[in-house]
Order: sequence, then structure tokens, then C-alpha cells
Amino acid sequence: MNINEWKHMFKLDPAKEISDEDLDKVCESRTDAIIVGGTDNVTLDGVLDLLSRIRRAHTVPVVLEISDEEALTPGFDYYFVPMVLNSKEKKYVMDIQQKAIKEYIDMMEYSEVYFEGYCILNPEAKAFQHTNCELPETDDVKAYAYMAENVFHLPIFYVEYSGTYGDPELVSEVKAELNKTKLFYGGGIETSEQAKEMKEHADAIIVGNSIYTNLKQALKTVDAVKGE
Repeated sequence: MNINEWKHMFKLDPAKEISDEDLDKVCESRTDAIIVGGTDNVTLDGVLDLLSRIRRAHTVPVVLEISDEEALTPGFDYYFVPMVLNSKEKKYVMDIQQKAIKEYIDMMEYSEVYFEGYCILNPEAKAFQHTNCELPETDDVKAYAYMAENVFHLPIFYVEYSGTYGDPELVSEVKAELNKTKLFYGGGIETSEQAKEMKEHADAIIVGNSIYTNLKQALKTVDAVKGE
């Protein structure tokens, strides 16, 4: 399946524990892809362990979202490179990404690499604080989306509420700014109803935290988005 057809992804944090049984359920859920990524304590060992456990028995596409270049490793189907557009520091928009490409592009050249325009909208989130973001108004987010598509020509614009459920109206307004760039939504999706609501506006949703807090409900979000 082409990445442009993806509707649902699960995001696994290599710094968090997940049993083999639960990992199997996630990989066999009909989700379109598994993203491996996190903010804190993302190590090469943790990334390799999770990748090998997924590959051992499953064919679901696996993506490494690059938050720390030292945890980069070959073997993934895709690499997502976040550019945090609402960060106050240029290094989170461009410098870290340039360094990763300079050092590791040969490693990634046999996979598909996608740059994501990130907009983090939860001030309480570790990712918001770690990347020194400022909280934008709706018009600011729409302007970032316009820039992602028309200035940077990015394939993905990612609205990230990271741990809390976001504003569907904002997501709808952001989607209206985009034509070619795909809109990803992540943050706080715990129920089928929330998954359906956000998928009405976003091209794809990402479910992460609820894997670790209520796996049964998290798994139901796949059918809610993709149908039986």
C-alpha cells in the first residue's frame, strides 16, 4: 500500500514496555503501519529490539520517526523526519535534520524518507517542551500548513496534540488549507468515536498512548477508521 493511502497508524515508543502478546495484537490489527518513535530515552538498543520483535513474525510496514540521530539504524521500510515548525529554535526545524541526513543518508537510501511538517499543540507535552515550542493560534497553524505544502513542499503535515485529545474544528480548518500534502493527526485518541471524529478531517490518524493504557480500546480504533 502506498503511504498516501494510509488511514491508521500505531505509534510504539521504544522506551516503553510492551509484551510479545500485546505487540502481536498491534501488528495483526490491520493498521497500515507501525511508527517507532518517542521523545525521551530513545536509544539504539531500544529501537533495534522493537524492530526485531516486529520483524520476527509480522509483515506490517515499519517506520522510524527520527527524534535522535544516534538511534538511527537500517532495516526500516520508511523514515519520517520531523520538522517542528512552531519551535522557537531553528535547530528543531532544520539543523538536526541536516545533520542526520549528512551522516546517515547512505543508510536510509534504500528506504523511503519523508519529511513531516510538525505542529505541536499541547503545552504540557514533553515533545512541546523538549523542542521549545510556542503555542500557535488557529490562524498560525493554518499558515504553517500552507507553508508545509507551498513553501517546503512537504508530503506530510502532522498536527500533534501528544497525550491530549485535540480540537476537531481546528483540524478541519487545517485540512482545508491542504491539497497535496497529507494531514496526519496524533494525540489523545482512546476510543472508536474519537478515531472516527478525527478521521473525518485528517487523512490519517496515529494512535500511541492508549496502546499502553487501554489496548483493547486502542485496537478498536483500526476498524473505526478502516471499517470491518
